[in-house]
Amino acid sequence: MIDKDGFRPNVGIILCNEQNQVLWAQRAQHDSWQFPQGGIKFDETAEQAVYRELMEEVGLGPEHVEILGTTRGWLRYRLPKRYLRYGNKPLCIGQKQRWFLLRLIGNETDVQLDTYEKPEFDDWRWVDYWKPVEDIVFFKRRVYERALHELAPLLFPEYKKRVEKQRRR
Repeated sequence: MIDKDGFRPNVGIILCNEQNQVLWAQRAQHDSWQFPQGGIKFDETAEQAVYRELMEEVGLGPEHVEILGTTRGWLRYRLPKRYLRYGNKPLCIGQKQRWFLLRLIGNETDVQLDTYEKPEFDDWRWVDYWKPVEDIVFFKRRVYERALHELAPLLFPEYKKRVEKQRRR
């Protein structure tokens, strides 16, 4: 499903543990890492897409996580021209994403990358909350920064105080 502006609706998933580290996953057969993410189907809500993608990509169900929050609106990124598939109609020029912050309430052993025939990821690890901004592919970096900044106050009360203090200036 592509919107009238050429963006594919998508959910991004930031999954944290009790130490507020985030799950960072390596794309199968690639040397790139990212958060779990995926498209929103025509007949589902963003929240339903989160649970479907979470199960498909990392083997976790609703019983393994709790939703802590979501971004207020869509965050967009454009694909570099070399990734555009001009033969596809309508042409997808990028993604518009709703980001969800989840906490793992199950066990780490519940994370299973091979529950589907064609796994999205082949490795994962816990990393510092801000580390993904340094490591993500360049064209997604701004969206990752915005999502992490918007959701950080839910995990880090001192971050919220600092942001509020800067706004008053």
